[in-house]
Amino acid sequence: MNKTRPAPDLWLFLCILSLLIVGMIMVYSAGSVLAFHEYGDSFYFVKRQLLFAGLGLAAMFFTASIDFRVWKKYAQIILIVCFALLVIVLIPGVGVVRGGARSWLGISSFGIQPSEFMKLGMILFLSKWLSSEEWDITKFGRGLMPPLGLLGLAFGLIMLQPDLGTGTVMMGASMMIIFTAGARLSHLGMLGLAGAAGFVGLILAAPYRLKRITAFLDPWSDPLGAGYQIIQSLYAIGPGGLGGLGLGMSRQKYSYVPEPQTDFIFSILAEELGFIGGLIVLLLFLILVWRGMRIAMTIPDRFGSLLAVGIIGMVAVQVVINIGVVIGLMPVTGITLPLISYGGSSLTLMLTALGILLNLSRYAR
Repeated sequence: MNKTRPAPDLWLFLCILSLLIVGMIMVYSAGSVLAFHEYGDSFYFVKRQLLFAGLGLAAMFFTASIDFRVWKKYAQIILIVCFALLVIVLIPGVGVVRGGARSWLGISSFGIQPSEFMKLGMILFLSKWLSSEEWDITKFGRGLMPPLGLLGLAFGLIMLQPDLGTGTVMMGASMMIIFTAGARLSHLGMLGLAGAAGFVGLILAAPYRLKRITAFLDPWSDPLGAGYQIIQSLYAIGPGGLGGLGLGMSRQKYSYVPEPQTDFIFSILAEELGFIGGLIVLLLFLILVWRGMRIAMTIPDRFGSLLAVGIIGMVAVQVVINIGVVIGLMPVTGITLPLISYGGSSLTLMLTALGILLNLSRYAR
């Protein structure tokens, strides 16, 4: 790397570090009761999260030190590996079933989630593909449909697990890249209508997804079933008020909110730290997205610009879906809050991707 390049974006780095620290505190606070009940150790989740954070930070510093153009060379190989892992995880006896989805590879409680890595693999490959001057994305048949076909194949493999949440994040981030690359709004509009119809079909094809939709519209129609998670999440957020009940003082983490250290960690955060604490976290995410988009707009390299859009799009879509679910604006999808929620694959992957973004910031004007 050219040693005359400036240091990575300090604001971006501080946001990442701040969110990671908040996440560590909240994983312990939100998950301590469940950890003691299930494993006899209140620190079970936070100790593992510290291990994942250590691996993720090592990966982040590694990717931050590598010239981003190196990823262009290996994007195709990375995507092929990600596709292979998505196929392998579907093999009975090889893929591990957790939460009703065959989406893990590993032994016992340690494992990786191939769909998480596909998000970054697809972003890298689409950024390389659509940055080529020979590719005309404004053409519908020869320009737009091939990348959409590849994206559809990956989404289909993820849905076989099934994992609608991760697939939706991958689709959202990838569509941002395609739009930024110059796809026509008329083409995207037509495909959007077709995609909405397909989305409705996926919901109707699985009864549990339909129950989540009806629970989202009226959770109190089934308070002990499909609407339970949303109701308990709202019961956590409401009493938090302006300043919260105090760190560690949540009542809903006592076996009311399911898996409070993962998907619904923001509801426990809002209960303990109140509106002010939740607002600070949202502001940190907004600053992170702003710095990422600034990098995308000012970096002179087209591949780097699309890559920055994809990475920051992955973060933004995931944050919007997670918090939308927690406050009852979206159906339950099983999406973690980036850098905050407990989770090995998601945290490691996110820090790896943000390391690439930090490297991109060194080349932004």
